[in-house]
Amino acid sequence: MDSLQKRYDFVYLFDVKDGNPNGDPDAGNLPRIDAETNDGIVTDVCLKRKVRNYVHMIKAEQPNFDIYVKEKAILGHFHVKAFNELGIALGQDARILVEADFQEALEAAGIPDGVSFEEDNDNNQFLVIASDADIQEIKKQVKELNLSKQFKKNISDALKSGKFRKPTAEESSRGREWMCKHFYDIRTFGAVMSLKSAPNCGQVRGPIQLTFARSVGPVFTAEHSITRMAVATEREAQKQSGDNRTMGRKFTIPYGLYRAHGFISAPLANQTGFSQEDLDLFWEALENMFDHDRSAARGLMSARHLIIFEHGSLMGNKSAQKLFDRVSVKRGDDKETPARDFGDFKVKLDEKELSEFKTVVQV
Repeated sequence: MDSLQKRYDFVYLFDVKDGNPNGDPDAGNLPRIDAETNDGIVTDVCLKRKVRNYVHMIKAEQPNFDIYVKEKAILGHFHVKAFNELGIALGQDARILVEADFQEALEAAGIPDGVSFEEDNDNNQFLVIASDADIQEIKKQVKELNLSKQFKKNISDALKSGKFRKPTAEESSRGREWMCKHFYDIRTFGAVMSLKSAPNCGQVRGPIQLTFARSVGPVFTAEHSITRMAVATEREAQKQSGDNRTMGRKFTIPYGLYRAHGFISAPLANQTGFSQEDLDLFWEALENMFDHDRSAARGLMSARHLIIFEHGSLMGNKSAQKLFDRVSVKRGDDKETPARDFGDFKVKLDEKELSEFKTVVQV
């Protein structure tokens, strides 16, 4: 695959109509806003999630295009797979059957790094200590924990049954290379893979970084009452004498146009193995990812413009900010009424109005 030989910076515009583009779980899932300006905000993590989901959907876990951070994934299992495929033996996890209340007691006392719990299909509870865990540190922590003698004995028995060895720096480096090769999002966005509960695969600085997306001007958050013509339990039905209604709330933004900025480093791309094919897939994801991310909560979300500044060299020719300043997004002539559509804005690049979705500017 062809390696990147040029730096890229880009401006990405997308909008939402009658939807919640990125709810804040710390605020009852209200749309994220800047408390001082009321500008709408969509986090970089949210945008990366949509890129990951699109790639996962399109490539369907094809070789070298798997996704590391995906729903219900157990990250440590990928690390173990990497070391197994590389033929690096790290010993064996300690794994013993424990009582059901042991996990609750240990979580209350504080679970040491490298210690976890797993449940099999028969709901049996297992205490697991990773093969590369710091055994001395676990022993030290267990002595200080407020646990019963039996629970401490369970941990001691597990430590005796395991075969532990930490990977060397060279082995971790090989694991890092394997992970970059097989996982699209690692070689694209980077990852911290120095887990305490799995073989250490180091850290990766990804070549693509995104800013938070911020709305062009303040947004208004609307609150709606909604009704479900059903209830969840028989008890609720009895309380309502058969009326069977469930009331709820829904929060939306009537309209918001968001602007995000991105940066692509060719030197970092060459370190992670991020190729021209990977870059083309990333542009494709930005254009199409909202069409495969529909939900009742998000309303109508659409990608509107992608302005790419393609530098002529590996390190680039101009500062990113000077390039971003060349793109202006402003309200149109009718500023008296609230914006409710993309047509209410004008997007210009150095006085040249943009109409195509993707614009590549060589600098």
